[in-house]
Amino acid sequence: MEAERLSIYRVSRSIKRKENSLYNALRSIYEDSIFIGEISQLWPQLPLLANLRCGFWYSPNFHSTCYFKSTDGHTNNCSFNTSRLNFHVALLAGQKGGCVIVDSTRRGKRFPDSMSRTIPIWTCVLNRAIFNYLNRIGERDTGFDSDSNIYNRNGENTSHISHDWDCSLHLPLWVSTTEKAVIEDRLEEWTKELEASGADIASLVFSLKKPLRPLWISQKTVIWLNEVPDCDSWDFTPIILVSASSSTGTFQIRTTSEFSWKYIPGAGDDEESWARGLSPKLFWNHAYELINSGPDLCNQKVATIVEKDRVYHAHRGQNAPQVTVKLSKLASTDHHSEQEPPLYSDISNISNMNSAQEDCIIYWLGSTNIAVGKAEFGTNVPKVDCILNCHPELAFACLPNAIAHLHLPIVSSKLNRFSLFSNLPSAFNFAKLNLSKGKSLLVCCHDGEDISICVCLAILTSLFNDEGAFDDGKSFNGTCITKWEMRRRLVFICKYAVNARPSRGNLKQVFSFLSGGRVSFS
Repeated sequence: MEAERLSIYRVSRSIKRKENSLYNALRSIYEDSIFIGEISQLWPQLPLLANLRCGFWYSPNFHSTCYFKSTDGHTNNCSFNTSRLNFHVALLAGQKGGCVIVDSTRRGKRFPDSMSRTIPIWTCVLNRAIFNYLNRIGERDTGFDSDSNIYNRNGENTSHISHDWDCSLHLPLWVSTTEKAVIEDRLEEWTKELEASGADIASLVFSLKKPLRPLWISQKTVIWLNEVPDCDSWDFTPIILVSASSSTGTFQIRTTSEFSWKYIPGAGDDEESWARGLSPKLFWNHAYELINSGPDLCNQKVATIVEKDRVYHAHRGQNAPQVTVKLSKLASTDHHSEQEPPLYSDISNISNMNSAQEDCIIYWLGSTNIAVGKAEFGTNVPKVDCILNCHPELAFACLPNAIAHLHLPIVSSKLNRFSLFSNLPSAFNFAKLNLSKGKSLLVCCHDGEDISICVCLAILTSLFNDEGAFDDGKSFNGTCITKWEMRRRLVFICKYAVNARPSRGNLKQVFSFLSGGRVSFS
């Protein structure tokens, strides 16, 4: 009788929770991964990239990752963000002859906005910047030999760039002509922003032999297997955009010999709401076990796998937070009710899921003597004199006596809007003291992608000149810091730390610190 008094709203929430169960999500990802595997085999020479974070669930064999945000490609609100240049994708495509990028989206769309607009705009702006760069070289610094090859001032051959280099905007057919015209009106502006950002366009010129161009493939795309073109036959460098999920507008009930389950399009999206601490790496290490466990046992299997992984890392002194799961509000009325997902999940953004070595990547920022990476590997980095640890929980228990160490427990801007801002003065003083003595500095945080990047940004902007040389703040004292200047420094960092993904909230705190008179050189 108690269950009968449940409101329609609560009952619908309960039904929706069951439809979006952990097993349904994992089984949907597994089924979609078969399609990704088939597409990747059509062009096996092209590297497979995951667009973070959703796309990372759909294959165990990614070469690396990229970060194109759908918010940069929302309808009638498109933008080109120099904080997310993804130059490593263009360089990799130039080396390999193209690449395949995987992403997914929820019901109602065949492709996410990141593939419909963000990446097409990105390819067009890069093509235009390359074309402009070569035009400037041709006008000022070129020489000609008997074969009419063109060289830049460093003697590097640029004759592979043709005069009909494609700078046009290529959008999918479902983007309206009106919206396309609006985007085209802003291409020149975005190209100038890229050129002014200090990005290394020259590296693209000598990597890409053909202009970049996107192609779109979904589960509804018809491909004749006997007529698959070789990517070398195209007059462009293909960026093949694969949407992993079916674009059906309703849940599909699918049945095997043992279980029935409901297909969820774009199941990899928003993993905090369903993954219960499971990461893509853990999922693929136990995929067959989890899929064969069925809907009734899946949650318990995942809990066991996540806990074993936590204990494994804890025994090695690495960060291993306890994953907690709240009881459902309906638990008192239905003993079969689902549990709420954890507030956070531990996603390891590794570059290659088949190599444990890739988890321990530390990026050195040019010749600045500064490195950035994950805190859990901070004690294993050679040639580091001092460590600035920004992990909110993990403090190094034992360090070599020669290593200077400062632990600043900085949390995400979503949890504390001023955590980074209040700790930046201490980070600045520690960095200034050690860098002025010629020591090398490692800045690390829980993922090596956000907080540590923002701390490095504050240090580089305040203590280094435009050429990346330490000047103890002389150039900073004579400059009125602007968001554009800060963005130029961020572009420099992203050139080396290709996994950098600083959040807007943390970037705002860095700007407030640099522009608000909080930097003290006394």
